Order: sequence, then structure tokens, then C-alpha cells
Amino acid sequence: MITPAFARTLARYNAWMNERIYAICSSIADDERKKDVGAFFKSIHGTLNHLLLADRIWMGRFQGSPYKVGSLSQELYSDFEELHRERAAMDKAIGEWAETLTPEALAADLHYVSITNPAPRSTPLGLTVAHFFNHQTHHRGQLTTLLMQRGIDPGVTDLLWLPPEPAR
Repeated sequence: MITPAFARTLARYNAWMNERIYAICSSIADDERKKDVGAFFKSIHGTLNHLLLADRIWMGRFQGSPYKVGSLSQELYSDFEELHRERAAMDKAIGEWAETLTPEALAADLHYVSITNPAPRSTPLGLTVAHFFNHQTHHRGQLTTLLMQRGIDPGVTDLLWLPPEPAR
């Protein structure tokens, strides 16, 4: 399945891509970021909010402290700068958490209650971690489409372009 080293790489990729997306989005007027353009979460801002919300939900499950939400489209922050700060803090927390993963932990089951279908679930942690990072990539793909529709090229987004990790 997934290894701790791969989870750490995906955490770095996640933080790198989020910072790039936020840098690009900071050049877009607030009303344009929030404009309902028919995306799944309506707008660029709505999609950015959903990504942070979903990450909080999953990190709460991973760390044994469930994050309570009203809906998956709940707006956490209407202010873009505040949303950006909270995104950066979450990416730091994800990176720190990924450093603690072990093969044994990834092989164990994660028990949680789904929000979309409120029933107890049990899934190997490794699979949920893969889903966690895949979910982020999925919605960033939506964001890059929304950017391209505005004539903004987000550049290369492939995992293989992740800059090398600095020497420790």
C-alpha cells in the first residue's frame, strides 16, 4: 500500500502545490474568487475552503479528535488572507503528522463516522491516507481548470516536478 516515506512526499507536494495555488489566487480580485461559476463548490474560494475543511475533518480522524462540521461546503473563512494563513498552518500540521507515520500505523484500521453517509466505518489507515492526498489533488485539479478558464496558467502541477527536499 502506502509507505511512511511516500506519505511524507505527498505532504510536501500538498504544501508546495497549495502555496503555488494561493499565490496565483492572491492576484485575483476577491469578488472574482468568490463568483459562482458552477464549480462543485461554486467558486475558487469555495473550493479552497472545502479543501481546508476536508483536511481538518481527516486530520481530526487521524489524530483521534473529530472535527465537527455542518456540511462539506461550510465556509470556514470569508477573508482570503485568513484562509491562506489557516491553509499554511494546516499544511505544516500535515507535514508534522506525516513524520510520525509508521508502517504498523498505516496497516491498522481507522475507525470513523462518515459525514456523507453517517455510519461507522473501518478502513485501513494507509488507504485513507492515500484518499486524503488524492482528494486534495482532485480539487486542486478543479482549481487549475477554474484558473485556466480565466486565462491564468498555473504551470506544471505534476508530482514529478516537486522540488527536492532540502538536506536535513
